[in-house]
Amino acid sequence: MASSSRIQRQSIRNLANARSLRPMQEGEVIFRAGEPGDCLYGVVDGRVKVAWDDGLLYETIEAGSSFGVGALVDGNHRRYGTATALSDGHLLVRHRERFQPALQEQPMFPMEMLQDLDERYRGLKARTHALEVDATGA
Repeated sequence: MASSSRIQRQSIRNLANARSLRPMQEGEVIFRAGEPGDCLYGVVDGRVKVAWDDGLLYETIEAGSSFGVGALVDGNHRRYGTATALSDGHLLVRHRERFQPALQEQPMFPMEMLQDLDERYRGLKARTHALEVDATGA
């Protein structure tokens, strides 16, 4: 994951500006499951935990990765999980209507984001499989 995450981290920093950069504090809830979502978050620095299924499943989002992507593609998006800051840091915030213009600044960002999501999905799938194996005692 390091290579695509490193590349995406630079794109996130390039897209960040005073208007779109949001500070976060350790323990702060960024959004809750079920809330409407209209923006993507990119972790500029710090770490975020996204948990779902009553916290049984979770993912730690590191600097250089994004979360809340569903809000960009669905106008009626509801958050699937709860995002909580694990450390102080900064988030890039991109609302749906401002995402397209941002692509002109960083045209490779969507591909980097897809690569990062694919790597994270594979990791989650492997972790879920390991939990299933542990539960069956196999």
